[in-house]
Amino acid sequence: MADEEKPDSDESRSEFTPPVGVPMPSVPESDGSTTSEFAAPTGVELPAGPEAEGSAFTAPASSAAHGVGNAFTPPDGIPVIRLTKGVVPWQDRMRELVRMPVTERPVPELPADKPEAGPPVPRVLDLTLRIGELLLAGGEGAEDVEAAMFGVAHAYGLARVEPTVTFTLLGISYQPSLVDAPVGASRTVRRRGTDYTRLAAVFQLVDDITAHEATLEESYGRLAAIRRNRHPYSGWVLTGAAGLLAGSASILVGGGPLIFLAAALAAMLGDRLAWLCAGRGLPEFYQFAAAAMPAAAMGIVVNLYADHLPGAADLQASAVITGGLFTLLPGRALVAGVQDGLTGFYITASARLLEVMYLVVGIVFGVTIVLYAGVRLGADFDPEQALRAYDHPWVQLLSAMSLTLAFAVLLQCERGVLLLATLNGGVAWTVYGVLHQQLGANPVVATAAAAGLVGLFGQLMARYRYASVLPYVTAAIGPLLPGSATYFGLLAFTQNHTAEGFTSLTKAAALALAVAIGVNLGGEIARMFLKTPGSADPARRRAAKRTRGF
Repeated sequence: MADEEKPDSDESRSEFTPPVGVPMPSVPESDGSTTSEFAAPTGVELPAGPEAEGSAFTAPASSAAHGVGNAFTPPDGIPVIRLTKGVVPWQDRMRELVRMPVTERPVPELPADKPEAGPPVPRVLDLTLRIGELLLAGGEGAEDVEAAMFGVAHAYGLARVEPTVTFTLLGISYQPSLVDAPVGASRTVRRRGTDYTRLAAVFQLVDDITAHEATLEESYGRLAAIRRNRHPYSGWVLTGAAGLLAGSASILVGGGPLIFLAAALAAMLGDRLAWLCAGRGLPEFYQFAAAAMPAAAMGIVVNLYADHLPGAADLQASAVITGGLFTLLPGRALVAGVQDGLTGFYITASARLLEVMYLVVGIVFGVTIVLYAGVRLGADFDPEQALRAYDHPWVQLLSAMSLTLAFAVLLQCERGVLLLATLNGGVAWTVYGVLHQQLGANPVVATAAAAGLVGLFGQLMARYRYASVLPYVTAAIGPLLPGSATYFGLLAFTQNHTAEGFTSLTKAAALALAVAIGVNLGGEIARMFLKTPGSADPARRRAAKRTRGF
C-alpha cells in the first residue's frame, strides 16, 4: 500500500527513464537478489578470476599491456618541488613559490619527528616579521625580503601565507583554511643601518630554517644573538676607511700624493662631523650636507694656496672635492631602488629612489654652500682640471681596488668577503678602463658593461656561499659611481652656467642608472643560464606581473 500512495510526479521518476516512444529494455529474470546499476550489459562477459571484483580505478587490460598510465599524468611524471637544502639556494626556491597562486603551492615538507599539533601561528608570524625587518633595514631588496619571509613561514608549516613588503612596513597574513578567518600581523622598520655582517648571519639563519635544521626556539635565540652582536669594525676604523676611499677616488680622477692626503683628511673630518650630527638626532639630509662640507672646504684651501705649496702644478682642487663625493654617494640605496623597480615592487622602488634624491640633494646643499663661499673669496675652479687622467693604469687599478676595500669596510662586510669584493672591484675598473680609456667607448656603455660583470661575478660568489649578493656587489661598484660628473654639475651651477650644470648632472644620473641596471642584469643572467649543482635545469621563477606582463 505504501508504494501505491506515492504520488506519480516528476520527482519520483528516474533520471534514466527513456523518452516517450522508446521501449524499456527487457529485465533478465533473477532470483530476487539486488543487482548493481553498473552491471555489465547483456552479451558482455566479465573477466574471470580474481580480477572480476577489481577496483573501479583499475586500468584497462589493454592499457596495462602497453604500460600506459593515467591519461592526465605527463609522460615524464608530475614534477615535485623539493624544499630541501643543497639542491638550489633558498632564494631561488622561495622566489619560485612566492609568486605562485596559493592553490598551486606545494604542501610544506615537515620533518618526520615533528609533533602532530599545529605550529604556534603567532610566534611563527612574529619570527617571520623580525627576520624580514632585519633584512629590509640592512638594505636587502624587497623581492629577497619577501622570499625570506615566505620561506620561514613555509618551513614551519604555514602553507597559506602572503608576505607584503614596502619601504617601511612589513606585513604577513595566514589563512588556516578556506573557511577560517585569516590571521595578520605587521611590523614597521624604524631604523636602518648598514651592516652586511649581520645581513649574512640572517641569511644563514634563513638557510637553516628552510632546511629544517633550526627549531622555532633555536631560531628565536639565534636572532636575538644576531641583534646583540656588535659591528665588526669600530667607529675610528670606519673613519679611516672613509679617508682611504676618498683618497683612492681622488687618484682615479687625476690626483697625486698630496691630493690623496688632502682628500683623505677632508673625508675623515666629514665622517666625524656626520657622526656628531647623528648623535644629536639630526636627519640624514643634514648629516650628508655636513659630511660634504669639509671636502669642498679642503678643495677651496688647495685652490687658494696651491701656489705656495711644492708641486703646485699637480695639485687639483677638483680632485679633492670629487674624492669626497665618492664617499657620500648613496650607491647602495640606488642599486636597491632600481632592483625593486625591475622586479615589480614599484612602491618600494619609488620610496628608495626618493630617499636617494633627498640624500643627493643634501650633498648638493652642503657642497654648493661652501663652493659659493669659496668663489666669493676668490677661488678659481677650472672645470677641465680634473679631467686629466693619471697616466699610470696600474696605479689606477690599485686605487680602484683600495677604494673597493674601503667601501666594503664602511658597509661592515665580513672579513672573509673583503678579498673577493676587492677583486670584483678591480675587475669592474679594468673593464671600464679598457672600454672607455683604451677603446674610446661611451662612458655610459662602459659603465653598464662593467657593472654587469660585477653583478654576474657577485651572483656567482653569493650562490657558491649561499649568501646575500649585496656584500660582493655594492662595494665593487664604488669605482664606477659618478663622482666627477656630479661635482662638475654642482660647480657649473655655482658659476651660473645652468645649461652645463644640467648636462653634467644628467650625465651623472645616466651613469648611476647604468650602474644599477648593469648590476641587476648581471644577476638575472646568472639566474637564467647557470645550472645549480644538484639540479638538472636552471632555477626558474615566474616573471613579475605586478601591472602588465606577457
